[in-house]
Amino acid sequence: MSMSEATTLLAETVRGKGGITVLTGAGISAESGIPTFRGPEGFWTVGSREYHPQEMATFNMFSKDPESVWVWYLYRMGLCRQAQPNAGHLALASMESCLGDRFTLITQNVDNLHIRAGSSLDRTYQIHGNIFYTRCASSCRDTILPLPDALSSKNKGGSLTDKERELLVCPACGGWLRPHVLWFDETYDEPHYRFNSALETAQRTRLLITVGTTGATTLPNHIVNLVYRNGGLMIDINVADNPFARVAKQSERGIFIQRAGGEALAQLAGAIDD
Repeated sequence: MSMSEATTLLAETVRGKGGITVLTGAGISAESGIPTFRGPEGFWTVGSREYHPQEMATFNMFSKDPESVWVWYLYRMGLCRQAQPNAGHLALASMESCLGDRFTLITQNVDNLHIRAGSSLDRTYQIHGNIFYTRCASSCRDTILPLPDALSSKNKGGSLTDKERELLVCPACGGWLRPHVLWFDETYDEPHYRFNSALETAQRTRLLITVGTTGATTLPNHIVNLVYRNGGLMIDINVADNPFARVAKQSERGIFIQRAGGEALAQLAGAIDD
């Protein structure tokens, strides 16, 4: 399918009724230079052992070694802080501005690039959290706090300073703060990760655009399957064939665009502005 067919489909949907939802994954952030979570940059050495991302990003690991987990996240935070929103992030902020309440952005990315590009917190469901926020590791309260500005990024093999340890203390109970992200041994919920809101949005979606994601986690799969079962329209944008592309091609007038998200989204956003 061509880009012209995709822009036509989007324009027709805009003129009609129903919600337009975009689901983004690591692919869109890779265009800004952020390494994919499961790539080589995710591996981490603690002492004499190398840990996989799926081991570091767990509440179990944090409970055993919070300092090493924090150093790993501060390293990743540095990568995210250096990155800049790309054309795809900016295009989605433009879509929201044009479509208002009909538009919802659901992102698996924790890098904050969508928010920095201008997408609103109200219309952006960060279903895996945001690396630039924290909350109490003991859940003494649900308050989500900004990561202190004084915390600096870390190099591999680094450690926390005494000052940084003080900054990572919960102001309510004196225990550890934790990154506000969904770990592999945790489950989605509504207060932190907009689980119910995301599913309700999927139910109302007429057109779903998936970008740079392959469905490696459960909630994105639920979203895609709900839209498909409800007869929704689907556009998948990815540099490689993937499970969501195959679902899109099975849906009514479904389209798979095999190219980078930034370029494709910029063209789609232009179809709304025209």
